[in-house]
Amino acid sequence: MNKQINAIIFFIFLAMFACNAVALGNQTVNSAFKTRTSNIQVTDTGVVIKVLPDDNIGSRHQKFLLKLASGQTILIAHNIDLAPKITSLKRGDTLKFYGEYEWSAKGGVVHWTHHDPAGRHPGGWLEHNGKKYQ
Repeated sequence: MNKQINAIIFFIFLAMFACNAVALGNQTVNSAFKTRTSNIQVTDTGVVIKVLPDDNIGSRHQKFLLKLASGQTILIAHNIDLAPKITSLKRGDTLKFYGEYEWSAKGGVVHWTHHDPAGRHPGGWLEHNGKKYQ
């Protein structure tokens, strides 16, 4: 009986932690920018304000700018050698993302929006029109 109660308490704690992590996710990018923090996993939703040319030097990346609800602008650098490119992406589209944030004075960059073939880094993703790109 005692083991069952401990297991229930553990799962309740785990569920509360997971809910808080999701709830704080939208604040993470803004907080990381304000504190100049890098190398953290973030999730948020933004509106595409500019689709940039692909970066084809080294690993190829699809690049675009998003405006978040906080008003902050970030660059997304999505590795298209490891994940599919979003070919239908255009200005005004809404996009959800999960990846690694790197601070910059211009708002920051989110990369690692793909799986890690070596399995050493958390897999990221982009979601556009209900489809996940990872």
